[in-house]
Amino acid sequence: MEAKELFPNVYKIDGRLATKNLVKGNRVYGEQVFNLNGAEYRSWTPYRSKLSAAIMNGLKTFEFDNGSSVLYLGAANGTTPSHVSDIVGKTGKVYSVEMSKRSMRDLLEVCEERANMLPILSDARDIDSYSDIVGKCDIIYQDVSAREQAEILKKNGALLKKNGYAYFVIKSQSIDVSKEPKLVYKEVLESLEDAFDIVEKLSLEPYDTAHMFAVLRKK
Repeated sequence: MEAKELFPNVYKIDGRLATKNLVKGNRVYGEQVFNLNGAEYRSWTPYRSKLSAAIMNGLKTFEFDNGSSVLYLGAANGTTPSHVSDIVGKTGKVYSVEMSKRSMRDLLEVCEERANMLPILSDARDIDSYSDIVGKCDIIYQDVSAREQAEILKKNGALLKKNGYAYFVIKSQSIDVSKEPKLVYKEVLESLEDAFDIVEKLSLEPYDTAHMFAVLRKK
């Protein structure tokens, strides 16, 4: 068994994605753990993480690195944020915004084990409640189920450094179930063109349907 590095702290092991575990012995959601040459890796399934699915589908633009500061909108139970925590390492930060109190209970348990993850109980529309905490970040990752997904990203873009990157999961069914997903994606991306350059677009099928994964760069 061999670990092939694809991106910083992201590996492929026997055809499966994995991140190098920042907290040895810590599992977040029952994921498989590999021990190779003294290092521990956590399996990162694309059926549980849209960022993993995007990588499996050929994502080329990967700006996450050791020391990156990430504003994660829609952190849920902490599955994908925990892998981002592995990637950015001890010197990085993952500001994990979640509005559901039920999900926050699970997220808090994850953050207790990971010093680089900061839980924030807030609506992603209300950036004033966390802007002082976040300051300016290198990356925004947004995975939010809301009709106004583009507006939320634009608003939070104020916390993104110039030329910083946004990783944006567009959930067409949350925006308009009456329209074809392709039309929704087109309209959403067009509405962001004044603030962001579109760098990359990916389908998440077969891992997720009616979702697009877009990489944007702040102008």
